[in-house]
Amino acid sequence: MRKNKRSPVVFIKKPTVVATQVALAVFAQLAYAQQPVQTAERVERVEVTGSRIPTVEAEGPSPITVMTQQEIRTDGLSKTEDLLNTLPQVYAAQGSNASNGATGTAQVNLRGLGPTRNLVLLNGRRLPPGSPGTGGTSLYAADLNQIPAPLIQRVEVLTGGASAVYGSDAMSGVVNFIMNDRFEGLQVDYYHSFYNHQQHNPDGIADVIAARERTNPSQFHVPGDVNADGKVNGISMLMGRNFADNKGNATLFLAYKKEDAVNQSTRDFSECALNGGTSFTAAGCGGSSTAATGRFTNATDPLAVPQTLDPATNAPRNFRSSTDLFNFAPYNYFRRPSEQFNLAAFAHLDVTSRVRAYSEINVHDYHTDAVIAPSGVFGQVVSLDPANPLLTPAWRTALGIGATPTDVVIQRRNVEGGGRDDDLRLSSYRGVLGIKGEAVKNINYDAFLQHGKVLYQEVYRNDFSTQRTLKALDVITDPATGQPACRSFVNGTDPNCVPYNIWTAGGVTQAALDYLQTPGLANGTTQQTVYGVNFNADLANYGMRMPGAKTGVGVSVGAERRKERLNFDTDVEFSTFDLAGQGGPIIGVHDKYLNADEVFGEVRLPLIDNRPFMYSLSLSGSARHSSYSTNKTTNTYGLGAEWAPVRQARLRGSYQRAVRHANIIELFQAQGTNLFELSQDPCGASPTATLAQCARTGITAAQYGSALITNPAGQYNFLQGGNADLKPETANTYTLGVVLTPLRNLTATVDYWSIKIDDAIGTPPPGTILNQCLNSGQFCNLVQRDANGTLWLPGGGRIIATNQNLALYYVRGWDFSASYSQRLGAMGGLGLNWLSSYTAHWEYEPFKGLGRFDCAGLYGGLECGNSQSAPNPKWRHKVRGTWLTPWNLDLALTWRHIDAVSHIGTSGNPLLNDPSVPATDAHLPSRDYFDVAFMWTINKTFSLRGGVNNIFDKDPPIVSNANSGPSIGGNGGTFPQTYDALGRLVFMNLTMKF
Repeated sequence: MRKNKRSPVVFIKKPTVVATQVALAVFAQLAYAQQPVQTAERVERVEVTGSRIPTVEAEGPSPITVMTQQEIRTDGLSKTEDLLNTLPQVYAAQGSNASNGATGTAQVNLRGLGPTRNLVLLNGRRLPPGSPGTGGTSLYAADLNQIPAPLIQRVEVLTGGASAVYGSDAMSGVVNFIMNDRFEGLQVDYYHSFYNHQQHNPDGIADVIAARERTNPSQFHVPGDVNADGKVNGISMLMGRNFADNKGNATLFLAYKKEDAVNQSTRDFSECALNGGTSFTAAGCGGSSTAATGRFTNATDPLAVPQTLDPATNAPRNFRSSTDLFNFAPYNYFRRPSEQFNLAAFAHLDVTSRVRAYSEINVHDYHTDAVIAPSGVFGQVVSLDPANPLLTPAWRTALGIGATPTDVVIQRRNVEGGGRDDDLRLSSYRGVLGIKGEAVKNINYDAFLQHGKVLYQEVYRNDFSTQRTLKALDVITDPATGQPACRSFVNGTDPNCVPYNIWTAGGVTQAALDYLQTPGLANGTTQQTVYGVNFNADLANYGMRMPGAKTGVGVSVGAERRKERLNFDTDVEFSTFDLAGQGGPIIGVHDKYLNADEVFGEVRLPLIDNRPFMYSLSLSGSARHSSYSTNKTTNTYGLGAEWAPVRQARLRGSYQRAVRHANIIELFQAQGTNLFELSQDPCGASPTATLAQCARTGITAAQYGSALITNPAGQYNFLQGGNADLKPETANTYTLGVVLTPLRNLTATVDYWSIKIDDAIGTPPPGTILNQCLNSGQFCNLVQRDANGTLWLPGGGRIIATNQNLALYYVRGWDFSASYSQRLGAMGGLGLNWLSSYTAHWEYEPFKGLGRFDCAGLYGGLECGNSQSAPNPKWRHKVRGTWLTPWNLDLALTWRHIDAVSHIGTSGNPLLNDPSVPATDAHLPSRDYFDVAFMWTINKTFSLRGGVNNIFDKDPPIVSNANSGPSIGGNGGTFPQTYDALGRLVFMNLTMKF
């Protein structure tokens, strides 16, 4: 494992480090040029991410991007997830900008292949999984909230597979957080930030809202300019001291941070749920058909016209989508509020010259609320009795209720009760105990025990009970009082029932709300225990050195046992799908486990040093055998090569046969309904498929083209769930690159990367299943429509899409980087840094033999895989220039670019093509963001950093119907985990050192 001891020589003094770590902050780069050259004999050997063999070289066959503490502070971001999102290799994942479907976690997604296919390490060791929740948007991946940003010393991001070195999950790469675990003194940091935004009326959206506000002020309001919102306040304290005659060190870190919420109502482009069309001005504001005044449709008559309550007349009238859809956007959080506490403690003691004992303790408590639009009755089919005293003759006529009970589809929003509030709390505990040192001469060891546990608590408030709703709508006259009463109250089956009077303005009482609103409760734990031992040696001390090499053969061997446990308990409301505002039942998983026993080894073979056209040449190899409690075994291996014909140029390449075993949730998740996005049902209103095609999916001639079949909210049901027979995924990953250092202060790298994953574990895209049934008759057994022909009514139709070993992902592209530093004499120094990534192809084949499609440069839907429904731009870059002035003041300017993307429906591939995609959503333009920052060293005690990100307050690209949370990364009519959605970020960080 990586050494805990800091090695400042490697990361500050050794000039060849610049050849690989081209993403270092330019402040450090200028410092490199001013340091004297160190000989290899004076440089301590350390481990670099991607290998367990300590080496004097900070380079390897696979490219590594490094973010230093200086660079992290210059970015001015308080959350670890946001720090990583500034890197071109990182794509959208769960984070604080998710509200609908939020898990309370933050995750990293390398190359867009999903958070479960990259491995997150903390000081070289696997970070325990985050939430035990088994909902469709919950991924059993590491939670970055466990890692406090102020404590990070540097972040190393390895491209390509590394399963042979670190085990399962390291397919798209590795993110290794190295913490400041050895410190002397006392340091206090105070951080403050806020957003500032001027409303720009993009695409005339504010004008549309203003027009709606004049007629419906209760649901629409044009927001004013924002001086400051979304405030973040954080304070941290780092203290440490050497002891035992400098043979030991103890370091303690404490941090507290509070973030304010930001509502969608505060930005003009997110204040209303936008329709798609030729333009947003023409399409206007849309919303949900589960309306504030209700939408009521006779379920037995396909030609029935939906009705609503007219507040002006207190009588029914025809429902009008142009005015009556519910504007759910203002209720939703654009960024969730949170409170967070972190504690970390590190200690080591050199017991003898050959034995060092060490420990790590990490504690994290994170509390957040995810508020979305109110609950209600979401398309419940209710049998209405003609004797219901709350139904006026006008209502009975409008709904076609005769002498017998009639089934009516009821959609009515709980505007009286307020937004649904998902109260989430995650607490984690992680401890490491270990010893390391020299076993015998020149053979080193590292043995450790790591245990981590995450506690999860959830209280979901203000949702409606479906069963109580049915009772509260079944109203008769109480013969004892002559007043309206629930039938269940009269017959004694439910003496608490209170009528839900939605048939007259102001008819909903608090007593009815108290009866209908019920909380959902869930809690759970994840546990991970790892026992490991590793031996490494430089065999030059035993005479094992190639004739042409100066350094000897390096080897490393070891063994690990990993034990993971999961418990997730849900109450009756969650597990029986009684809560109306959920996408489906949330069912617990009890005492599931996954164990892995592994042995592994590495070898590094230097072949030639300091020969003509052979400045250095070396080979490396790694292998791992894993045996799982599921009776599955895997073998993975890797090869690498480095050749530097001259000091100024180095070629590097690697190959990895990587694996990923299914995690506990993928194996054992209970089956239940969830939601997926679809522009429209092709068989609903204004059908895009023929009657013959729709008949394959279960549509009758009478149902074809019915407005009931299309859900205006664009959400449809699919069945999700685990599969205990899943096979491990396999991947072939390649990297090939060149590192050029033609000048002492100039470095450039070019790296090609390729990742091909077979037998990929995932949910078959429900939209693809439906399209294949329509177009070719395939998979029609997986399309199950209800009696009304819908795929969206609660408890009704659905598409079967449980976890399977799908065909493949095939992703490849290029990474480019360059860094340059130049002294300016009396004017200080100048530094430039460029980091970019180009995704040439992002191919996905959802079913074997169905055909693959390329999602590079696209966004939208689930057809490009769960992780790539958010924008997948082909090109991203980050360029920073820094001026180190002679006045203790450093200035930085950063340019971030995100390429344009198109909706998957505009693709020429028939598996993706969707002619119903509106012009407003067809293309999202590129975005360029400019950030400025300053660093002022006031004196030896105080230093101040500050800046403004997105200084021009650029609005994000706007898209209709992007409000369904992390399943597509959408929220507030855009993709806030990809773009700067809230305006200018103004930040300040005061550091005090004693």
